[in-house]
This record gives sequence, C-alpha cells and structure tokens, in this order.
Amino acid sequence: MGWCQILGLLCFLLSLHTSLPFASPLCRPHQRDALLHFKDSFMLDSKASRSCHLFRQKILHSMHTCYPKTKSWNKGVDCCSWDGVTCDSVTSNIVGLNLSCSWLRGALHPNSSLLLLHHLQSLDLSCNDFASSHILPNLSAFPEMTYLNLSISNFSGTIPSEISCLSKLVALDLSFSSLKLEGLVFTRLVQNLTTVRELVLDEVNMSMVSPMSFANLSSSLTYLTIAGCSLEGVFPYTIFRKPRLTTLDICFNENLFGILPKTNWTGPLVSLSLESTSFSGEIPSSIGNMKSLTVLDLGMCKFTGHIPSSMADLKQLQVLDLTWNDFSGFLDFEILADLKQLQVLDLSGIDLNGFLDFEIFMETRPKYTFSKLQVVGLSFCNLTKFPYFLNSSKRLTCLDLSVNRISGEIPKWFWGISHDTLEIVDLSNNLLVGGIQQALPSSICQLSSLQLLDLSNNNLSGNMPQCFGIHWKQLSELYLQNNSFQGPLPSSICQLSSLKGLDLSKNNFLGNMPQCFVLSHNQLSDIFPCWLEAPYLYQLDLEDNKFHGRINFTDCRLPFPTLVALSIANNNFIGQWPTKVLSNTSMHVIDLSNNNFEGLIPLPSPTTFYYSIASNKMTGKIPPLICNATKLEIIDLSNNGLIGTLPRCLTNFSTKLSVLNLQMNHLKGKIPQSFCWRNNLTTLDLSQNWFEGTLPRSLVNCKYLEVVDLSDNQIEDAFPTWLGTLPELKVLILRSNNFENLLNIPKGAHLFSKLHILDLSNNNFGGPLPANLIMNFKAMMDEENGQDKPLYMQQDNRGYEASVNVTMKGLVIELVKILTIFTTIDLSHNSFQGDIPKVFGHLHSLIGLNLSHNHLTSSIPPTLGNLVNLEWLDLSSNELSGEIPGILGDLAFLECLNLSNNQLTGRIPQEKQLSTFSSNSFGGNPGLCGSPLRKACLGDAQPPPPSSSSSSDHEEHESLFKRKAMWIGYVSGIVIGISITYIALEMGRPGWLTRGVGMLERRVAKWMEMPNRKAIKFYGQ
Repeated sequence: MGWCQILGLLCFLLSLHTSLPFASPLCRPHQRDALLHFKDSFMLDSKASRSCHLFRQKILHSMHTCYPKTKSWNKGVDCCSWDGVTCDSVTSNIVGLNLSCSWLRGALHPNSSLLLLHHLQSLDLSCNDFASSHILPNLSAFPEMTYLNLSISNFSGTIPSEISCLSKLVALDLSFSSLKLEGLVFTRLVQNLTTVRELVLDEVNMSMVSPMSFANLSSSLTYLTIAGCSLEGVFPYTIFRKPRLTTLDICFNENLFGILPKTNWTGPLVSLSLESTSFSGEIPSSIGNMKSLTVLDLGMCKFTGHIPSSMADLKQLQVLDLTWNDFSGFLDFEILADLKQLQVLDLSGIDLNGFLDFEIFMETRPKYTFSKLQVVGLSFCNLTKFPYFLNSSKRLTCLDLSVNRISGEIPKWFWGISHDTLEIVDLSNNLLVGGIQQALPSSICQLSSLQLLDLSNNNLSGNMPQCFGIHWKQLSELYLQNNSFQGPLPSSICQLSSLKGLDLSKNNFLGNMPQCFVLSHNQLSDIFPCWLEAPYLYQLDLEDNKFHGRINFTDCRLPFPTLVALSIANNNFIGQWPTKVLSNTSMHVIDLSNNNFEGLIPLPSPTTFYYSIASNKMTGKIPPLICNATKLEIIDLSNNGLIGTLPRCLTNFSTKLSVLNLQMNHLKGKIPQSFCWRNNLTTLDLSQNWFEGTLPRSLVNCKYLEVVDLSDNQIEDAFPTWLGTLPELKVLILRSNNFENLLNIPKGAHLFSKLHILDLSNNNFGGPLPANLIMNFKAMMDEENGQDKPLYMQQDNRGYEASVNVTMKGLVIELVKILTIFTTIDLSHNSFQGDIPKVFGHLHSLIGLNLSHNHLTSSIPPTLGNLVNLEWLDLSSNELSGEIPGILGDLAFLECLNLSNNQLTGRIPQEKQLSTFSSNSFGGNPGLCGSPLRKACLGDAQPPPPSSSSSSDHEEHESLFKRKAMWIGYVSGIVIGISITYIALEMGRPGWLTRGVGMLERRVAKWMEMPNRKAIKFYGQ
C-alpha cells in the first residue's frame, strides 16, 4: 500500500473517532466488589436516618433526600451509575461516595472494604447509624480526600490521629456523635489541614483541646462550628479576623471565655453564635461594620454595658438573640426598628421595665412595625403590658411572653395577629384576669396553625369555648392549669386528634369527663375513660379526682401505644391489674397510688423509672421479675398487704435506684445482705414490717443514703455505728426493734455529721447516754441550720416525697416532706441510766428532744436552756432530781414540756415560758410545789382551786401544739410531685428556633409542679 493510501486510511479512522461520542467510563471490578461487600455488611432501617430532617442545616453539602441508596446497587449494572457513586470520567476510579441518609444500620469494621477505594476524594456517611463504631483508623488510605462527612451517624471513641494525614481536606464534619478529640491530634490537624475551609465539630468532646490552638487554623477558613464541645479557657479573638470567615458558631461551651474585638472584624461574616458561653465585656460599636451579618446570637453570655446604637446598621440581620445578659441603660427601640429583615427577636431574661421606649406599648401610635417577624421571645422581661408592635406582625409562628407581670385582660387585637401562621403561644405565669369569653374571643378560634397554647398560672376564669377542638386540628399541647376556669369541659376537646400534652389541673371544672390528658386536682367524677383513643398521647394524668370503679383493660385498650407517663393516683379505682399489662410498654412513670386496687402487683416496664402502687390493697409476694426493670429509680410499694421475703435481687439490681419504700406491709425474713456499692440509694424505708436478723453491713456502700427508716420490725443487732460513715445521712429511725449495745464513740470520730433526725426509741439500749456520739451531730449544732432558706431533703429524687413518722407528745405524725430545719432526737422507752450529758446543750438547732421512760438520774442540766429553737422537751418517767432550771423559761418556742413522774423538788419557776404550762407537765413529782400545781410551797398561801378555764388548759395547749405541728407539716409538705422523664420533641428546626420554642421542653418540668397536699397526719394520742 502506498503512502497516500495509508495516509488516507489514517485520516478516515481519525475522522471516524472524532465523530463518535466519548463512551461512559465503566467502574473497575475490584472497586465495584468493594462497594457490594460494604453494602452487605449493613441492614436497611429507615429509623437509622430519622434524624436526617432534624439536622439539615448542620450537614455540609449533603443531599437531604432520605432513602436507601444502596438498595439499587446491582452487580449487573455499572457501579458508576449507582446512587451515591461518582467516578472519574477518565480513569473510572470511584472518587465520590454520598450515602447520606441512606438507612444504613450496623457496625463499620476497622477493615471495611471502603479502605480499598484509594482514590476517594469525597465521602459522606452522615445521618446513618453505625452502632457506636469507631472511625476507620487507617484514614491515610485516602490521600486524595477533600471532603469527609461522618456527622450524626452514631460513631464513638477517640478520633484517630491518622485524620491529620488528610492534608487535602477542604471540608470536615464529625458533628453530633459520641466522639472525643485529643489535644495533640487537633494540633496536628490544624498544622496539616492548610487548605481547610469548612470545619464542623459540634458536640465532639474537645475538653483536652486548648482553645488558643484555633488561632492557627487556615486563613482560608470560611465556616467553623464547634458548639457543645466542652471547651475550656480563652478563645482567641483573632478568629474574628479571619479574612474569609462567614460562619462562626461556638455555642454551648459554658467555660469558654472571650471578648469581642473592638476593631478589624472579618468583613464577610454572615452568622455569629456565641450562646451559652462566658464571653463578657461590652458589645463594641464596631459590630455595626458587619454589614453582611444575618444571625447574631449572643444569648446567655455575660455581656454588660449598653447595646450599641451601631447595631441599627445591620440591615441584613434576620436573627437577633440577646437573652439573659446583664445590659444596662436605655434600649433605644429605634435600633430594632431599622432592622426590617428581622425574623427572630429574643430578649428574654432582660429586665425591660423602664428599659424600653414606652411607645412600643401604645395602641394609639403604632410607631414600630416588623412585618417579617416569625419568632418573638420576651419572657422574664418584667413587662407589664402587651407590646403593641406585635399587632403589625403577620408572619409570627412562635410568641413567648411568659413569666412577666402583664396584668388585666388579654386585648382583643392580640388574637388577630398572625392568625393563620401562629403555632406557639405562651402567656403563662402572668397576672391576666377576665372571663374566658372576653379573654378568648371568637378570633382565637381562627388560629388554624396553633400547636401549643399555654395560659397557665394566671387568673383567667369562665367556661372554655367549644371551638377549642373544632378548629385546632394541629394542636398538640394545651396548658390551662392554675387558673379559675369553671363549668363542664367542652365535648369538642375530644376532637383534638393530635394532642400529646394536656393540663387542666387546679381549676374548678365540674361534671363528667368529656369523652375524649393532665386533668389532675379537679373534682371530676367518672369511671376510667375507656373510650379515650389518642394514638399520640404520651401523658395521662387523672390524679386527685373522684374517678372510681374497675378498669376494663380489654375495652380500655390500655396501655396506649405512645404513653410514657400514667398517673391515676388519689382516686377511688378498684379491681385488679393484669400482672404483665404494663411490662410490655415503654412507660417511664407509673403512679397508681392511693386507690383501692387489689391482687398481685403489676410488673413495671423495663423503661420505667418511677413506679408507685402505694396505699392500695395489693397482696402476694414481690415478684423477682421486678428486677428486670433495671432503669427503676423510685420504687414505692408501701401500705399494701404484701407478704413473704424480699427477692435477693431487689437491693442490687439497678445502679440508678434512689428510693426503695416498702413500709407498712407484712414482709418478713432477713434483709438481703447485697446492697450494691455502685447504687444511688438515698431513701430506704422498710418500716412497719416483720423483718428480723441483723442489718446488712453492705448498707455502708450506699454513699448517697439520706433517709433510713427501719422502725417497727424485729431486728436484733447492736447500734450500727458504721452507718455514721455515710456522708449524706440525715434521718436514722430504728424505733421499736431489739437494738442494744449503744457503745460510746471515741472523741473526734466524725460520725453522723449531717444527721437531723435520730429516733432510737423503744429498743433495748442501756447504760449512760452516749455523750461522744452526740458530740458528732454537727448539723444539729448549727443554730443557723437552714433557718433563712429552709431546704427539703432529697430534692433530686424526681420530686419523690420521703416521709417519716416522728413522735411528739404522744402523737405519731407523718411528715410527708422533710425540711432540713426539722431536727429531733428521740431516745425514749429504753433503759438509759446516769446523767443527762451537758453536750445536749450544744445542739442549738434542735427543735425536739425526748428522753422519757428511761432511768436517768441527777438533775436537769441548765445547758438545755441553750436550745433556743426547742419546741418540745419530754424528760418524763425517769428518776431526775433537784430543781427545775429557771433558764428553761427563756426557751421562747417551747410549746410542749413534760417533766412528770420524776423526783424533782422545789418551787416550779414562773419565768417566761415556764408559766404557760399546765399541771400535767409537772405531775408525779411529790417534791414540786407552786403554780400550776395545787400544792403550795412553804410560806405561800394555798392556791385557789383551778378555774373552768384552767381545767381546759391541757386541751388548749394541746390544741396549740396541734396547730403548730400542723404548720410544720404543711410547710414541709409543699409538694413538687412526680416528674416525667424528658421527652424528646423532634422539631426539625435550626438551633435558634428550637431554643425559641424551648417552652415545649418545659412542659415536663411544669408537670412536676403538682399542687399542695396535706402533708401531716395524726394517728392518735
């Protein structure tokens, strides 16, 4: 073939080649197989990616469509066309893998086949569930990696040091997993990542990282979020001067300190969030130079001084949060009036009374308008009126004016604002009044988007309108408690199909409960609402009403599928509970107390932490299966008819157990010896049973014990001196057992230093009173022991009310809640001998002392006159001699005194308080004379016979005592009530808006605030 022909053929082939389109690359087989192996190592579960929609704004560049991308991967199809896979157009190597929100669930193994994809440049595994796996240790296998996103995917452990080898990284997101970043690893990361622009480490534990190391980040940095990282120390202000920085979020690092620079801010800054840090100082006027700023969140910091007028220059600002700082001076509302793009305004926690331009409240001169406002937070602002500028807001979704001093009726214009967009309204804890028909006009019924309405803790009255359930199809929470609403509940309330939380307690509602789920503390009288079908209901509270009858569990379909809190305490229900009706649920709170249920006890759910069946008629043994509920914190089975011995597991099955109350049953046998050293037990009440044997020495492991009541049993043991080593023990009641051998304690033993109540009465103790033991009672020696601010014991026990029975002048009194100022000693009905130790006079905070019915001799020590807080003193039925010290008359609070049946002599002193007692306080002492006894002293005229008034002296005094005791009980009985566990409300919104609707999360706390109960009971004289 000649050269011409050859040249022509080459030209033809070249033209043919250039006329054909490029063929799509085919992925390499070994990379395809690596992906298929990766796919097979996980199961697909939509719940693994349920958080995808919650964190959309936190996932860098991720595709938010949530579906199982790997489901379509098939060996017969080119892997370069698979969902989430990107290949190089020339080499066919896999360079990108985006499996964000792909339903993946399972462990990511250290030798994962992903490590075979050496050419990966982009890897996104965010919003999956990798079962607490560690991050792949050999990240150096990806030398070309520029983008890595492992956020919100349940990784755990320490971030490997190899991550610093990814020197080409431009974007890194490891947020919202249980990860820890060591200081040295972060230092290397900063040194090597010289081109990084986006760094997201929210919720990564960086407590070992020096905040100053952030100063060395690349000058290319545009996006830095390190919220909730436990950072401690001083944050470098040079970060604010990074030339390309647009977003900085360091929120929720409470121990992170810093100041804002006065000059030379970075120009392009768009979002600045410092919430819940310790940044302080004044906001510099130079902040007005940040013309691009759209988000400014300085809430819950420590800023002081004036709010600079230059803030009016932030014309693009959409979010402004200045909550809970310590600003001073006058807030010129003109600053805010110029921010026409403002969508979120939160000034909560700032005292605005006298701090704002009064014209914002004027209805006749609407000076300020905010047409784009969506969220307004003005709670805790000391406001006295409704801000009229709200009337111009037509896009509001969330409005919080709670905890102010806004008084009078709700203005009618208020319910016309944003009627088609308003989702959340909180006006709770104000001074609002008026009939509900006036306070809630028909316009309120047009709030078609309303999801939460809270008018609680005001003084609103009248009937509830029927429209509540007709128009509010999206309403999930309604709180009207602590008002004066009255009349029947409207039947339309049953149409609230989306309802999750309802509290109508502490009102004056009457009649039957509507067939439609907190209704506690009213006067509703009905059978259990079996017709109730609310598939989303998480809380049902019918406590303290007049409900009655049996519960038909088949018809009632109990328990409801989403129910986590059930309280039907303090009613008149009867019948039996199926043993396992609750054990297969997810309930956290179960309170069936104070009814007339009978039969075997129902087992709690494995998720239950509060379980009370107290004060019913339950019988049978305590089943060992109760120990399967390992999350239990409160167990109250008291005041039933339970029999048998305690399951051995009951004292060590849960490290979270805080309260074990089994009092007033028929339990017998020995107390199990195995109290786990890791538990959190604070209250142990086994009183009024038939327990025998010795005390378990393992109780010394319970370092948090505050209350121990083993009274009225048959325990035989020496006095448990070893309990004195418990650092928090405040109440020790061993009354009516067979204890003996109260050995004296060496000086300086430092035992029982926090003890407030000691009752050893009705035992077999003998010998002298233990002076050295009494010298250890340091809490009783402090005269200022909580007097100014009385505290309740056990305030962290989920609101549980520890009760103890104390004896005062023959009255057994149950204190349902114990104040730290209540300090008593009862050693009566034993065989103690000898003198009354003078050391009793050092117990200055003591309010009750009972040493009666012993064999004490010698005289009454004058040092008892030092007990300035003493309210009752009983030394009766001993062998005391000598005269009554006149200094006892100086005890101004002494209301009950019993010195009867001794061998006292001489004239009864008439000083001050001693002159107020009747003859019953001194009878049975042949050697005593003078008023109020009929026996005259030598040289005195014969006293006249007692008058009719003095004959009732004892009754009057006893009545006074009862009133005082009742006062003590009521003061100590202010009830917090049971608390429900925190219930996560999955609101798919950015952080500032989640905080703006943070009132949703306070519903649980408000449910804890149950009304006062009678907290003192008299069982006779």
